[in-house]
Amino acid sequence: MRNGITFNEVLESVEKLSLDEQETLMEVLHRRLIEHRRSVLSKEIQNAQDEFREGSSKPAAPSEIIKDILS
Repeated sequence: MRNGITFNEVLESVEKLSLDEQETLMEVLHRRLIEHRRSVLSKEIQNAQDEFREGSSKPAAPSEIIKDILS
């Protein structure tokens, strides 16, 4: 069971904010999402570099890479 508030409760709370506060909240959330995505990408890059250094990665054709990405 999750602790804290529900998504719906968050939405209801946001509706109580002024328009300026809602816009500021959106900007803050947007920046945080960008930072989170950047952090995840950085970790993935580091893992790929580690695998390459260890020799555990293998060459792949572009078609194989695209197939893997789309799956």
